[in-house]
Amino acid sequence: MTRQLGILKKIILITVLLSFHAGMVNAQHEKLLKKVDSLASGITGKIGFRVRLLETGQQLGYNQDKHFVMQSVFKFPIAVMLLDEVDHGRLSLAQQVFINKSSLHQTVSKLYEKYPEGNVSVPLREILQDMVVYSDNNACDIILGLLGGGHKLTDYLHKHGVKKINVQFNEAGMHADWKNQYANWCTPDAQIRLLKMVFEQSLLKKETNTLLRDLMRETYVAPKRIRYLLPKFTPVEHRSGTSSTNNKGLSAATNDVGIITLPNGKHLAIAIFLMDSFEDAEKRDAIIAQIAKAAFDEFGANRLENK
Repeated sequence: MTRQLGILKKIILITVLLSFHAGMVNAQHEKLLKKVDSLASGITGKIGFRVRLLETGQQLGYNQDKHFVMQSVFKFPIAVMLLDEVDHGRLSLAQQVFINKSSLHQTVSKLYEKYPEGNVSVPLREILQDMVVYSDNNACDIILGLLGGGHKLTDYLHKHGVKKINVQFNEAGMHADWKNQYANWCTPDAQIRLLKMVFEQSLLKKETNTLLRDLMRETYVAPKRIRYLLPKFTPVEHRSGTSSTNNKGLSAATNDVGIITLPNGKHLAIAIFLMDSFEDAEKRDAIIAQIAKAAFDEFGANRLENK
């Protein structure tokens, strides 16, 4: 009987300690969410936010299940599917891809800068690198074409459990009509799920997974977003997305998603979206930078998370 009472006391103590720990974590998370809500209330547009400490599973969000325009964020899942095809031997990064002149448009494109006349064969690895590192729109459409189009990418992601995402148009299609970009949507939670799969290497083989993360670390597109307010040399693997601004001053999408390596060595997956905003580019970037810094401080300095 005495032994049973002792065990019961231990169980009660553990329960109390766990409840206290959860209360502390929730209170600190509430502070971060209030920060996000405060930033959201001070601007035009809708903010979506999701963050997850990958080693522990601690996470929180703000509008994390709402639909947001992706823009070039969709180059991240495109790269994942391409490398999965490489892993299964259906494509090779060494293979030569013929690019005719009609495939190269005057847009954000490293390929266009290098081969303005087209009609050239280029290694698939180079096309992938230009898409991920430089956000090359032509490279994106060439790769998406190799994969069978947006519906094939959508099916692939849904098959692997990333359900709340849809790709209908390529870059050229999005640029053809303002409303088309809204058909390429995701939730912040969907991006975190995909980032988690890449971090855990559950989709790709080690070599291709490492390549993808290296390329995402190399990109300095949108340098004033996630990485801007973080300590210098903080490793950030990310993929941004930015729409144009229409003649009414409306910007459909200003986004950044990625993985931050924290000072304690752990990894923070983060997805920040700002949709349908009339703010100028500097302010939109600043909002994302402030949210990223607040999340970095919360999860990087939180002693409860570091255990």
